[in-house]
Amino acid sequence: MRVRVKICGLTRLEDVQAAVDAGADALGFVFHPRSPRHLDLAQAERLIAAVPPLVSVVGLFADADADTVRATCAALPLDQLQFHGFETAAYCRQFGRRWYKAVPMRDLGDAQAVTDWLAAYPDSSGFLYDTYGKSHSGGSGTAFDWGKLPAHCAPRLLAGGLNPDNVAAAIRACHPFAVDVSSGVESAPGIKSSAKMQRFINAVHNAYDD
Repeated sequence: MRVRVKICGLTRLEDVQAAVDAGADALGFVFHPRSPRHLDLAQAERLIAAVPPLVSVVGLFADADADTVRATCAALPLDQLQFHGFETAAYCRQFGRRWYKAVPMRDLGDAQAVTDWLAAYPDSSGFLYDTYGKSHSGGSGTAFDWGKLPAHCAPRLLAGGLNPDNVAAAIRACHPFAVDVSSGVESAPGIKSSAKMQRFINAVHNAYDD
């Protein structure tokens, strides 16, 4: 199976182009004011206009006011919504877009606890397993214990501390549908490195060849 790649937290046109050129399947744009990668609507519109056909555009929100999400969806051609806070399933499904939920792995003790948590979101299109916990909403650059993942939970999207040097091992350990990276391919918060993005995607594509 080919593992898909999402590059998240893009803030510059040159980084959008570099991510596309490197082979990213999806690009993530952050609408969370506390993030150093946060975009306003005008910035996001300019970046998304540069995304070519067949590359998915994902909008990331964390405990946002519902009217803010609606306004963002009305203004921008988002293919999917990623909810990265403590939203309920009822909240997530109200916007008429495909959506998926980030799973706060730091808060969950074992695979059974994760399975129980997933049951609250039966119509999520997938689950993004990330390190975040009560004090932050992701982008920490630290990994979680991959052994906490339940055996059956698809589509499985893996995040949390991934970088060009460890993503192949993560793929072999977790067999995800996709991997999601932000700080692991940056030279500074919100500033992507084209070389790191290319190395990361090359490592993903070659993970099962090692």
